[in-house]
Amino acid sequence: MSKKILAINAGSSSLKFKLYNMPEEEVLVSGLVDRIGHQDGVFSYKIAGQPDKHETTQPIEDHTAGVQLVIDALLGSGTIQDKSEIIGVGHRVSHGGRYYTQSVEVDDAVAKKIDELSVLSPLHNPVNLLGIEAFEKLLPEAKDVAVFDTSFHSTMPAKAYTYALPYKFYEEDGIRRYGFHGQSHQYVYGEAKRHLGEKATNKLISCHLGNGASICAVKNGKSVNTSMGFTPLAGLVMGTRSGDIDPEILPFIEEEHNMSPEDVRSMLNHDSGLKGISGVSNDVRDVLEAEKAGNDRAKLAMSIYIHQIQQFIGAYTTDLEGLETLVFTAGVGEHSAPVRSRVCANLGYLGVEIDEDKNLANDFEISTPNSRVKVLVIPTDEELIIARDTLKIVGA
Repeated sequence: MSKKILAINAGSSSLKFKLYNMPEEEVLVSGLVDRIGHQDGVFSYKIAGQPDKHETTQPIEDHTAGVQLVIDALLGSGTIQDKSEIIGVGHRVSHGGRYYTQSVEVDDAVAKKIDELSVLSPLHNPVNLLGIEAFEKLLPEAKDVAVFDTSFHSTMPAKAYTYALPYKFYEEDGIRRYGFHGQSHQYVYGEAKRHLGEKATNKLISCHLGNGASICAVKNGKSVNTSMGFTPLAGLVMGTRSGDIDPEILPFIEEEHNMSPEDVRSMLNHDSGLKGISGVSNDVRDVLEAEKAGNDRAKLAMSIYIHQIQQFIGAYTTDLEGLETLVFTAGVGEHSAPVRSRVCANLGYLGVEIDEDKNLANDFEISTPNSRVKVLVIPTDEELIIARDTLKIVGA
């Protein structure tokens, strides 16, 4: 018997949603509440099987008002006849810390822990919790489930997650590498395995390249290393985030430029990365255009960006003791043929060879028949992982 599950990804001023029939994994409605907290908020949604998208502009006071719009649309469209048809709401939550290595039903204790972990993910956990609270208020009969970005990486060995700090900081404060984008890496691994079989995907590297970006080494279906760390700031150069830097830079900047720790944190998260280096944009498309037009800083930004991705792929091939499959996903990974081409150009030593015609066409498999490594382009579906986990917990 089909059961209706909502998958939710709440941001500071947005709320993405998909309503599924499970276990068929049939998407009934998908949509976005955007510009929450503004007078010109935008609510858009599309019903499966209908050609047109519904969109309205209106004041959206807060997340509760946004959730009310979603429920009203589901009822008004006839997708559901009664709110009680939705048995579970799965929420993407950024950080589960040491407490949660798998998805859990939300109760008061879990909500408190999510709030406490906001110190580790200040841009995400607080708004993830706002989404949970809004649905608890307006869909009280549905069970709420927290699906953590960090859970997939809980299989990393200690040698990969432990920082070389005094050990008390790990024991007392939980300072370690956690990793993020877990639902995305988990999903693309599953899709690669479904298409190629387990034998060809025992040593897989997943490149989630969007405005936020991370790379994950997946060995025999388990994450063994990933580029994001204690927070989502670590690892690769991203749209506005710095990625890895020498830690001594931080007190130096604070002292030389009279900046507070909060000022520096904001700079590292919002004004660094491609945006900070290029001075053009956080969007890869804009930086590529500027590079083409002769902008030297844009050229430098792209060369650093590509170089770091290649470095992580090389390092993670060591963790995997070889490489069978390389996957590109997320906004840049799925749509930027130039980025994929430039990343793979220096990976011939690993046996990577791509077909540029297939690459330009964004085909599923872009490697040549002679390539020792399968190179895939897989659109990610984090919401489906959220729906699957939620069904496991509330579907009994």
